[in-house]
Amino acid sequence: MGQFDWFRSIGATPEAVAVLNDQPILFTILLIVLFAVTLQGVLLWYIHFATLKPEQRKKKEPTKGGKGWRDQGFAVDRGWIA
Repeated sequence: MGQFDWFRSIGATPEAVAVLNDQPILFTILLIVLFAVTLQGVLLWYIHFATLKPEQRKKKEPTKGGKGWRDQGFAVDRGWIA
């Protein structure tokens, strides 16, 4: 029974479990690489968002009539609100 035997329950082969039990640094490296790639993706998205020109950003459309669904009458007619 090794430290990584739980990988068998998620479909790892006995050879893969034996390698991880023999060299646990591989699992640590995998986690570090996944974290670094995720961090790079977030950084790239932030750089993209921060460098958008004002005319490239989506404008929020104002609501037509300036009223919400509660003020339009049909919600009261149908008994959804008092």
